[in-house]
Amino acid sequence: MIKVGLFGATGRVGQLIIQDLLSEKDISLAAVHVYGELTFSLAPEVLATENVSTLLEASDIVIDFSTAEATQLLLEAALKHPKPLVIGTTGLSTHQSNLLRQASEVMPILYATNMSLGVALLNKLVHIASERLKGFDIEIVEQHHRNKIDAPSGTALTLAESAAKGRGLDLDKVRVSGRNGNIGKRTQEEIAVMALRGGDIVGRHTVGFYNDGEFIELNHTATSRNTFSKGAIRAASWLSTQKPGLYSIADSLELE
Repeated sequence: MIKVGLFGATGRVGQLIIQDLLSEKDISLAAVHVYGELTFSLAPEVLATENVSTLLEASDIVIDFSTAEATQLLLEAALKHPKPLVIGTTGLSTHQSNLLRQASEVMPILYATNMSLGVALLNKLVHIASERLKGFDIEIVEQHHRNKIDAPSGTALTLAESAAKGRGLDLDKVRVSGRNGNIGKRTQEEIAVMALRGGDIVGRHTVGFYNDGEFIELNHTATSRNTFSKGAIRAASWLSTQKPGLYSIADSLELE
């Protein structure tokens, strides 16, 4: 039985992971990290702790759906107590991303901005389409609920990176995330990533390839957050047997 530690247990996806683990046979919840008083019930055998090191020690693997700042604390603690980590937190800074890569040298880490099978396949399709559809303009639009903090979404940026790699481009040099005023004509290499916020949209991503006379749009819509919680549990089961390294959701699904 794989013992899971949950970091970010009070969040929407964290709560779903707790529920979804109840129906699993070979992986179970062993510990959760909480700040202050526990506001929800847990099985008697599940440890609740404010100490990150204690969480790591009580777990075979840790799933993290928290904030960028909290993920940094987890990575710093894990460097002292290495454990496999499944991290779904988005909006990481350059320093936090570097810390993640550093930690992956001594423990297996699966980092994904989206844990769904559909998005993993969409990334692969975007790379192929970008490579094959030379001359097509690439525009990406993501939609999320009103409470999402970061923009563009981590998933949209990952899709943009897939598109840029398909054409051998540096995304940082060609990405546009806003247009206003007299900006002139669109450049050939430009990859636009636009964010919409409203209501309770779980997540919708559209990658469009536009040319004179025709266009193709690849779309993924998440209708339930269980897509992410179940994907994270599946990823944790796979990661538990891997060697140190930095892995993607595509690796766990053998899409590469």
